[in-house]
Amino acid sequence: MSRRRRRGGAERSGRTFPGCSRGPVGVRVPAGARPARRFGVVGWCCLGLALLVLGLALLGPALAGGSPTARVGVPFAPPGPGLPLGTDFLGRDLTARLLHGGWAVLAPAVGATALATLVGTVGGVWLGLVAERAGELLMRGVDLLAVFPSLLLLLLLAAGAPDSDAAVLLAVALATAPFSLRVVRAATRQVAATGYLLTARARGDGWAGVVRHDVLPNIAGTVLADAGTRFVAAVHLTATAGFLGLGQGAPAANWGRMIRENLAGTTLNPLPVLLPTALLAAFAVAVNLLADRLAERRVGPEPAWSDR
Repeated sequence: MSRRRRRGGAERSGRTFPGCSRGPVGVRVPAGARPARRFGVVGWCCLGLALLVLGLALLGPALAGGSPTARVGVPFAPPGPGLPLGTDFLGRDLTARLLHGGWAVLAPAVGATALATLVGTVGGVWLGLVAERAGELLMRGVDLLAVFPSLLLLLLLAAGAPDSDAAVLLAVALATAPFSLRVVRAATRQVAATGYLLTARARGDGWAGVVRHDVLPNIAGTVLADAGTRFVAAVHLTATAGFLGLGQGAPAANWGRMIRENLAGTTLNPLPVLLPTALLAAFAVAVNLLADRLAERRVGPEPAWSDR
């Protein structure tokens, strides 16, 4: 088959083929021009760290040998026999509270990120494909929600439903979804501007097929990288909710609440503040870097040349 016929087939189909990556209409980029980036040591380290913290949050309650609410010593006792991490401000076992407190922060963050990404992807693709004037008009309503202070939104919803982690999840999702929607809409409009959608529609493809075969494969890397960014924001907001006493209340363990409760005794035993802070920061950074690395592997670097 001649090069002219190969180019014509790729141009007519409007899809991404194995060994051929998408560029402007009529451009066929060989697979060797866009090699997938190696996962690398950094990627594996981020994956291991994220799984470690996630496993600690999931399996921590089963691994804890004692009660997270029982008093076992004097407040802010240093590490010693039977208390490897010491005690908190009420004399409770810090190890048990650390093992029980991760799920209260990470579960709402994961749920909120999944909900915000779903809403942002569906809404962003739809707004990116509708008429420009109608899309801009609808985006003004999204901007109103985006400029609303996320902390105030969190306080309004979570305070209206005391001791409810579901309210925290919904508030975090509403605070982060508008930004995902804007990112996905911009990526969709870039794909639509290449002409692939017009070619597919002229060929008789329905909108469902166009979105599935021509839009989603080309914005998947952007959506994945944006989900990592939104997850970092979600962890920050859920930890802030715990710090402020929102969601499930005391005496339930919560990494965010542990930071606030034990600030007064950092000179006696800094571990009740340092350990939950370090776990939250390490998990957020690891997931963000991991999402970026996976997105880079999917889309690859920019092509060095193309066969026009």
